[in-house]
Amino acid sequence: MGALGEWDQRLFTRVAAARVPGADPALRRLSHAANHGRLWIGTAAGMSLVGGPTARRAALRGLGSLALASFTVNTLVKWSARRPRPLLEGVPSIRHLTRQPRTTSFPSGHSASAAAFATAVALESPRYGALVVPVAAAVAFSRVYVGVHFPGDVLAGVAIGAGAAALTCRWWPPHAAVPERERPAVRAPALPLGKGLVVFVDSRPDDRAPDAKVPPAERLRALLPEAELIERGPDDDVAELLAAAADRAAETRGALGVCGGDGSVNAAARAAAERGLALAVFPGGTLNHFALDVGVPDFEDTSVAVAGGEAVAVDIGVARSGAGQDMPFLTTFSIGSYPELVRLREKSEQRWGRWPAAAVALVRVLRTADPIELNVNGRPRRLWLFLAGNGRSFPEGFAPAVRPRLDDGLLDLRLIDGDHHFARTRVVASTLLGTLGHSRVYSAERVPWVELEGVSGADTLAYDGEVHPGAAGLRLEKEYRALVVYRPARPGNELRQEARRVAATARYRRRVRGRRLPADGGPSA
Repeated sequence: MGALGEWDQRLFTRVAAARVPGADPALRRLSHAANHGRLWIGTAAGMSLVGGPTARRAALRGLGSLALASFTVNTLVKWSARRPRPLLEGVPSIRHLTRQPRTTSFPSGHSASAAAFATAVALESPRYGALVVPVAAAVAFSRVYVGVHFPGDVLAGVAIGAGAAALTCRWWPPHAAVPERERPAVRAPALPLGKGLVVFVDSRPDDRAPDAKVPPAERLRALLPEAELIERGPDDDVAELLAAAADRAAETRGALGVCGGDGSVNAAARAAAERGLALAVFPGGTLNHFALDVGVPDFEDTSVAVAGGEAVAVDIGVARSGAGQDMPFLTTFSIGSYPELVRLREKSEQRWGRWPAAAVALVRVLRTADPIELNVNGRPRRLWLFLAGNGRSFPEGFAPAVRPRLDDGLLDLRLIDGDHHFARTRVVASTLLGTLGHSRVYSAERVPWVELEGVSGADTLAYDGEVHPGAAGLRLEKEYRALVVYRPARPGNELRQEARRVAATARYRRRVRGRRLPADGGPSA
């Protein structure tokens, strides 16, 4: 430790003696801006407001990593090491902070927070990471430059922060880290400018408010000017409009498109599969799980794929009841309390993130839930929750975030057993600790089909977010690669897409304000 301490002191002295033109006020302000994580909280807020789905995931992972790193540094490590701060004798007074920190020196909390946030963002998106990492590195260096930390303190903080970001992958794997997202391509009609594409738009009429976003129909007309749009009105029947759109697409030998949430996409998928049409999904819902899993997070991604005829084949899950009713699903099927869990999770998911929202929802549901009784492939079971996913999802548990393949021919079953003592308490604790995959109360299986008989204690079932009356007997199976969905061969650049979207929104708002002004240019009534 003596040699390391001596090296640390010498390096600190060299940095104190260094003169970087223009850096003194800039690094002092930057170091101050990072107090209490304010710089990173502001960055996360900005990314969430102006960025797309990837930016929001990166921001959430960054904030979670920052919280974990700060807790580790300030609660566990600092009060164990108790290293004194460096002396400021060799540091020019222009660099001194207005308020000197009073806590111990090892490790650097600012460096831990900066490394945690930057590493987390880079794990989710290398492009966004390339913007954040230089700022984080400057914050870490500034702590030595202004004289409040030794270099060793900063290096230790960086290591803790990077480790905290890596640890979040245990609960929430990054989308970019899954190699199987490159799925085999299939043929689909190439429709330049959207000619031959019939799109059902499930959105409410725009109120033309000055602060409104660009309506989906207007975005579609700008991207695919020759596509035919069928917009849903306030009193229109979704099934009738979708059937009309699908019939029109079949007549023109084109493709069917849908702009809406997972429920609308489910109905459109059924119509497209029945007629042998390719499906173009334009994410227009709140969470858009299926669109994100396929790889079309933005209208532009789908538009590029439609113009080039780039697509992938996906499985359709089907729940067949004893009465002969088929219930196709693209994402998940569930019975019992899971529909309520999904509702509570999605209510707070965008504000808290998927894993924290799922944990809170799980606690609330299990506190009041009643177990269901049924036979699973002839075996009597008593379950708190039953979930079947269309394809294997990651991570384990009840907040899956990634489906690397949509054509694996498997159902992903996730069950919470109701026969164990303190089952609800144990599953909640395992979820919070990230060890649910090793819990005896929780089980997961990947199967091509499953028979459910004698279902009691469950009045409802749900698929793709839609709740329906329950059934006493069901067979769940897969229709292998039954649907062709447009997806670009290469993912789009979200930064450019968001910049174009912001510009289009600004132009739209100017036009709306212009319409609201009277012809003489005076104030509106």
